[in-house]
Order: sequence, then structure tokens, then C-alpha cells
Amino acid sequence: MDMNAYLSMFIDESNDHLQSLNENLLRLESEPEELSIVQNIFRSAHTLKGMSATMGFEDLAALTHEMENVLDLVRNSKLKMDSFIFDTLFKGLDALEAMVQDIVDGGTGKADVTSIVESLQIILKSDYSASKATQAPTVAANAPSAAESSASGAMLLDEFQSSILLQSIETGHNVFHIQIAIRDNCLLKAVRAYMVFDLLERNGEVIKSDPSVQDIEQEKFNFTFTVFTISRLQQEDLQAQLLNISEIESAVVTALDAESLAVLGQSNAAAAVEVVEVAETAAPQSEAAVTSVEAAKGQARSAPAASTPANVSKTIRVDIERLDTLMNLFSELLIDRVRLEQLSSEIKRSDLTETVEHMARVSSDLQSIVLKLRMVPVDSVFNRFPRMIRDLAKSLDKKIDLVITGADTELDRTVIDEIGDPLVHLLRNSVDHGIETVEERIAAGKPETGTIFLRAFHSGNHVFIEVEEDGRGIHHERVLKTAIKNGVVTADEAKLLTPDEINMLIFAAGFSTADKISDISGRGVGLDVVRSKITSLGGNVTIDSAFGRGTKFSVQLPLTLSIISAMLIKLGSEKYAIPLSSIVETGIIRKEQILQVHGNKMIEFRNTIIPLVSLSKVLDSPDFNENDELETEIVVVRKGEKWAAVMVDEFIGQSEIVLKTLGKYLTNIKAISGATILGDGYVALIIDPNALIK
Repeated sequence: MDMNAYLSMFIDESNDHLQSLNENLLRLESEPEELSIVQNIFRSAHTLKGMSATMGFEDLAALTHEMENVLDLVRNSKLKMDSFIFDTLFKGLDALEAMVQDIVDGGTGKADVTSIVESLQIILKSDYSASKATQAPTVAANAPSAAESSASGAMLLDEFQSSILLQSIETGHNVFHIQIAIRDNCLLKAVRAYMVFDLLERNGEVIKSDPSVQDIEQEKFNFTFTVFTISRLQQEDLQAQLLNISEIESAVVTALDAESLAVLGQSNAAAAVEVVEVAETAAPQSEAAVTSVEAAKGQARSAPAASTPANVSKTIRVDIERLDTLMNLFSELLIDRVRLEQLSSEIKRSDLTETVEHMARVSSDLQSIVLKLRMVPVDSVFNRFPRMIRDLAKSLDKKIDLVITGADTELDRTVIDEIGDPLVHLLRNSVDHGIETVEERIAAGKPETGTIFLRAFHSGNHVFIEVEEDGRGIHHERVLKTAIKNGVVTADEAKLLTPDEINMLIFAAGFSTADKISDISGRGVGLDVVRSKITSLGGNVTIDSAFGRGTKFSVQLPLTLSIISAMLIKLGSEKYAIPLSSIVETGIIRKEQILQVHGNKMIEFRNTIIPLVSLSKVLDSPDFNENDELETEIVVVRKGEKWAAVMVDEFIGQSEIVLKTLGKYLTNIKAISGATILGDGYVALIIDPNALIK
């Protein structure tokens, strides 16, 4: 079988299991007595091991096997988790992630993990496991055997094996479940089993056997075993050939289809739960352990089908490149729709108008669906942070809780791809500069464990992500002193700054109040990089801080970057688009309303004075000059808390536009963030309002 066909599926599922391992290990660290978490970890590790071995990634499978051995002791209460075991398992996880990444990059997934394996083996051989074993020898001896014997009745197919069998069925291959019984008086049962496997492998592929092939080779089975196989033979032929092997008592060959495979997988999953329950209950119940385990086994055998209804997944994995292609095609359709609407309004034929209106409604629904397809929960970014905070807190000898809320909030994939690094920087900053050491927190009358809140939520057409901690807060005097020293502001300007403006000074390039450069932050990459990144996404970041009580960074992001609503305007013969998300209001001002303040044009707007920007000057308009006008249309735009009025020639109207990049040759054009194609076929440049406001 060509395993390359399943490589992408293997990578996706491996990443899912690694993420699950990471999350559950972090949970277990906070609840070390909760054995159900260990069971989840063990199952993920077991599945990952099976998948890796099937795909031929032996190093990955070997390391997972060693981790599984340690987890097996923990779940059977022979071993108590401690910081050394957690650290070793986390190191193992890091190595597994690196190996999977190597496979993603086209490598073989091989890595030198000798030191981690040695640490895992030290844990396996250490005295404290032995002391635990002596405390409950009966339980320790019985629990695994109970699990094994229960499992023998119901062979477990992991997700990867199930998917291989399902795909084989879908491509028209014969998939069989075979139960073999060898005669009781057979002296060389392993040899007969070998002959069965030899027959199956000559005519197809064995996907799973129970007991394992290794156990069967060592005669560790009771004259019966079961196999899942993909075969070139028909059911009757296969059964006849199996029965022709000497000393085979019976061979029950069952052809599997998608439905029976799903049912089988479900019943096996139920059996697995029974096994887990047996193992969990066996440990605390010393004397009655054997009886209860037997009872559980009996229940598992008598009612294997008493499982929950099949939970058939209604989602599919789609290659993101296909979604990008769909988005690009739709954007072309949108341009044509606008063109048709314009032609329809010019031709004024009722039947054409009706058809175009119907097409507009359908394409509007289609646009909504396409955009939703690209929406991804921010969880895909957030899920890496608990581990990062844990490691940072450990390295700085601090105690920190990370509380995540709103991880299911969805954002367009293009935005998701970009926000990871800014959030990493904000969180690292919060750990390093925000949260105090344990001693400092106790001296300040705070709990010794600091808390960082990471929140995401929708508000209008924006998503807000907040990073808030209950740490030191921003020391305004210190910030001002550093800002004056670095030439960010003058001493006179500093006296006029409001508290919020002082907070924003920490976003100045190269600004740092840290006394020393640490490994965590302050490595020459300041918060100015965070702000410029978020601004480039059409977003905004603000700070709210109280000295001694903590700091909150609030990041505002647009839902999508691909299709936006914009106001189309004219400057003489040229057309431009201004994103609606940045527009506060439109209006008309008379020439005498324009004020001159220190040589700058200003206007009064909503009881405040805001700057007036000449777009024709900024863009060197060839045929429009607002000085010739008695009245001028203005668009009031905002950048965070700052507003400005932009003078334009004429409003065209509101429209949905598709963002197009300007390409390599037109980078860094002032105040322009991209271009779009209008319904009349002309190209309109998209104004970047953030560049118009200093």
C-alpha cells in the first residue's frame, strides 16, 4: 500500500493528538490526582504510536512507546506524577512535535532522542514506582490484566486504521474482519498463526491484529485471534483458503462496509471505555477488585452493543489552498456582479434589472458562505499559549495562571495567520514585565499566583482580543523619564500628556523600561512591532493600566481582510476607496469653517478640534484642488482614539470591494494599502486612513 497517499491525513491527525497531549498534560499538572485525564493522554499517545508505526516512522513510534510506558504506570496508580515526570513528558512532546514538523518539511521524522528516552527509562526503573507497587500489589497485578483481557474481547481500531479501512472500502477494495480459532490440541499454534498471516499478506494487507503480531509470534494468545485485512480475494475464496491451513478450527470472514465499520468502531470505542473504567476502579478497591473487574468484563461481553448512538462527524477537512482558490474565484465574480449592476442601471431594461438583482442576492448569500468557510476559531492560535506561559513562568520562577475565554470566537484565516506573533509578544511581555515575582506579590498583599486573562469576543464587524494581567501596572514617571531620555517626547510635551497618552508611549520604537535585557523580552523587538503589525491588519491596539493593579492590552481586529465595505470617492478624474470600518462620518464644510492652528488646517467637529487633511496634496492629485472650492466634502476617519477629516472632491457611494495587492513594484506607496477593480473596469486605489493620521 502506498503510504504517501495517507501522509497528509497522518500529519493532520498527529498534530491533533499532539495538541490534545499538550492540553491534557497541562490539565493534569493542575489536577495530578485526576486519573481520567491520564486515560485521555494515554489514548492519544497510544493512537499516535499506532499511526506512526503503520506509516513507518519508527523513531516517532519508539519515543511515544516509552512515554506510553510511563503513562501506563501512572494510570494504574503505580507511579505518582511529579515535576520531573512532567518535564520529561513535555520534553518528549517537544521532540515529537519536532519530528512531525520534520515529516511536514519532507524529512524522515528521525531525531536523536536518546537523553529523553533515558530519562523516561529512569522513571520506569526508579524506586518510587516500586514502593507504590508494594502498597497495592494485588491491584497493580490485576488492573493491567483486567484491561488486557477485556480488550481481547473487543479489538480497538484507532482513528487512522479506521480511516484506512474506510478509504479502502470507498475505493472498492475488499475489507474483512476475520476471527480465527486454532484447534485446542495444536502444539505449534504460533506456526499456524504465521501461516494465516502469510496467506493474508500474500493476498493483501493486514491492518490490525489482536493480539498484536509480536504477541502471536511469542504464542501469547489463547488459540484465537482476530484480524482486520484488505484483500484481493473474495470472501468465499479467502475463507476456503484459511480453512485449508492445517489445524485451523474455524475461520469466520466478515465483509465490512462503511456502515458496519462505523458500528464496529463505535462498539469498540464503548469497549475501550469499559476497559478504562475497569482500570480506574481496580486501583482503589483492593479486596473487591478482582470481583468487580470480572463483573465489568461480564457486562462488556454481554452488552457490547449497548453503546451510545453513532456520532457521525458532519465535517470534512479541506485543503486551505482550495479555499483560497474559491475565495479568489468568488472575488472575480463579485467584480463582475458590480459591473453587471452598473450596466443594468445604464440600460434600464426591467427584465435585465430583475435578473441582476436576483444574481446580486444569490452572490451575497454565496459571499457570506465563502467567508464563513474561511472563518477559523482563534483557539487554533490560543492553544499554544498555555504551554508557553507554563514554561516562561517556570524559567522566571513565577506562579502564573492563564485564563482563556472566547477561544471559539472566529476570525478569517488571513487574520488568524497574522495575529499569532503579536499575541506571543504581548503575553511574553505580560509574563516578564507585568506579573511580579512571588516575593513581590506577597509583599504587595496580592495572591502569590498572578493571573493573565486572554479573552476574545465579537463586537460589530470587529473581533477584540484582550491580554490582561494583575501585575505591576505601568509606572508613568518611569515611562516619561525613559521617553524624554530617548527623545520620544520633550520635557515640555511630557507635561501635557494624559495618562492614556503616557501608556501609549511604550509603543514607541525601541522603547523599554527594563533594567536588564532578558531572554523573554527586551531583545530589540519592542511593542512598536506589535502595533505596526496590528495596524497593518487594519486593527488597533490600546492600553489600560493602573499602577500596582495591572495592565490590559486590547487588540481590535477586522473580521476579514479579503472583501470589505468601502466608500468610493472621487478626486478629479481619479477614484479611490476608503474602508467603511475607518469612517466615522461624512459631511460638507464651508471654506470659512476651516481654522488655521500653527499653520495647520483644523475644523470643529463634535465639540472638538480635529485636523483637516488634504487628500489631493497627499496623493498629488493632477486635477483637483480643494482651495478652488467654496464647499468641500469631508470624510471623518479614525485611528484608535484619534480622528481626522479628509477633504475629497465627490462621494460616489458605498460598495463592497475585493482587496488586491499592488504587487512587488508598488510597495510602500504612501497612504495606499491596495487596489480594487470597480464595476466599470477601472482600478481604484484603497486609502489607508491610518497613514493619514499621525
